[in-house]
Amino acid sequence: MCGIVGLFIKNPEMEQQLGEHLSNMLLEMTERGPDSAGVAIYHDSVTDGSTKITLLSHGRNYAWDKFEHDISAAFGGGTRTEIRADHAVIVVAAAATDVHAWLHQHYPDLHLTSSGNTIETFKQKGLPADLIDRFQLRQLRGTHALGHTRMATESAVTTEHSHPFSTGLDLCLVHNGSLSNHNRLRESLRKHGVEFQTDNDSEVAAGYLMWRMREGATLDEALQAAIEDLDGFYTFAVGTRDGFAVLRDPIGCKPAVMAETSDWVAMASEFRAIATLPGADDARIWEPEPEKIYSWQRA
Repeated sequence: MCGIVGLFIKNPEMEQQLGEHLSNMLLEMTERGPDSAGVAIYHDSVTDGSTKITLLSHGRNYAWDKFEHDISAAFGGGTRTEIRADHAVIVVAAAATDVHAWLHQHYPDLHLTSSGNTIETFKQKGLPADLIDRFQLRQLRGTHALGHTRMATESAVTTEHSHPFSTGLDLCLVHNGSLSNHNRLRESLRKHGVEFQTDNDSEVAAGYLMWRMREGATLDEALQAAIEDLDGFYTFAVGTRDGFAVLRDPIGCKPAVMAETSDWVAMASEFRAIATLPGADDARIWEPEPEKIYSWQRA
């Protein structure tokens, strides 16, 4: 079954080890039988007026040099590209809406996995260990991160269908469970201008939160509304530019455990993932209650 992990760093001295700790947590989900894995990491904020995008190509030999030339020409230079396997992280001196429109018109073959100010998202088919090695995740630093190992039930086994799903700027969601009304909700959200790239029910949950927050809701308010509007069983872990939150459905049938110390907050589908963290023996540990929103925000 699917497994999720989340880590929110409270002690800035630990930010250098975020990738190391997240990798160790993700490895503990391997025995749940995943067919794919993915992570979203919040780090290296770009300047206001710029956008960071993560793109997925179909193959390792994609012509990224040509792409960087074209996007630099389109937006007046100033782009920066980092290639990680079949993904690329690109910083563009332009607004996200303009970058998205340009991508849709000129490079529809590329899959946008995330965009915003701080988020970077990497995912692939295969085991967590392969993801960690391929994208050199242990080297990454940052403030908070989400991870997911997937066992496909409602959609195809492809990299695009893998978690995490990011539908809004710096908004990301990982999900363990299943939604029963995602098809009807998808059509409703499309009428509000929300776009989807897959038929995965988790992308609908992410799109729903993005729509609520675009309409002015806080993350907590969006999650509170989700309790009424999303049918099914689920545990959500959600990241924003400055925040981290966890929500279980009204029944709470999917496993989840949380822990907190003065240095970090963590959640996982199994405690074995949290046990890898420094200070876990002295952490406050609990099982999140159904329908209760747990959230943390950076100052």
